[in-house]
Amino acid sequence: MDKQNDPASFNAASELDDVSPRQTEEIASQSRPSAALIHETIRAEGEQELERHWWAVLMSGLAAGLSMGLSLVVQGKLHATISEEATRQLVAPLGYTVGFLVVVLGRQQLFTENTLTPILPLLHHRDLCTLVKVAKLWGLVLASNVAGTWAIGFGLAHTNIFEPKVTDAFLELGRHTVQGPFPETFVRAVFAGWLIALMMWLLPATKGFRAHIIVVMTYVVALGEFAHIIAGSVECAFLVQREEASLGQYAYDFFVPTLLGNIVGGTTLVALLNYGQVAAELDQAQD
Repeated sequence: MDKQNDPASFNAASELDDVSPRQTEEIASQSRPSAALIHETIRAEGEQELERHWWAVLMSGLAAGLSMGLSLVVQGKLHATISEEATRQLVAPLGYTVGFLVVVLGRQQLFTENTLTPILPLLHHRDLCTLVKVAKLWGLVLASNVAGTWAIGFGLAHTNIFEPKVTDAFLELGRHTVQGPFPETFVRAVFAGWLIALMMWLLPATKGFRAHIIVVMTYVVALGEFAHIIAGSVECAFLVQREEASLGQYAYDFFVPTLLGNIVGGTTLVALLNYGQVAAELDQAQD
């Protein structure tokens, strides 16, 4: 990192008394990226996503939906294998992180990432054209993610590749997606949307520790049994295709409150608040 990459760190170091120019640059190189730099890094990614061809977005979103099936598979396997209840509750959620690792490190399109990444360009431009692009991106990613979750759910529900106790674990995990009332599911989804968007905010500053951040943040989502629209869709789609839940339960008890909660958690608690903390600094830099 140098003064061109993070001018805020360089300027702060230059204000210190009795510090040479060389020491100033060394201090800046050791400083954490400023909030403004993180914001601009994510905004640049958002601008690129908004310009991607619709077919590329669909394929990436479909791949992400399929990849999220790994979260159910690994978590279900751990859930079925560990007999001691307390250990199972602490260890099995680690399996939930696998799908997110594949999706995020593989740069596949996940809907909850898009409650942050393209929102920053929208807050920057504040025009109808960008709003339309964001709405189009959201629609394409959500539709392709959900299609992928139903495809992997179908494969898991109608094949015998896992032993019955693992399948039973899939069912037990899936039942959690439709058991809560609408307001409770909405609140749990707000927490999930907040944590995933916060994870995306942290990634540009972590460099070689991206996998660690993904594991920690998504482990908290699983441990808290918070509702995630795509990971939960795999579980709930499996439940529906095993005739343990209806399409109405999928739509009303899971999909709608989870979608709304994830959007509120990601856009309000992360995008708007983090934009608010750097807005004045960004405006000053543009003057």
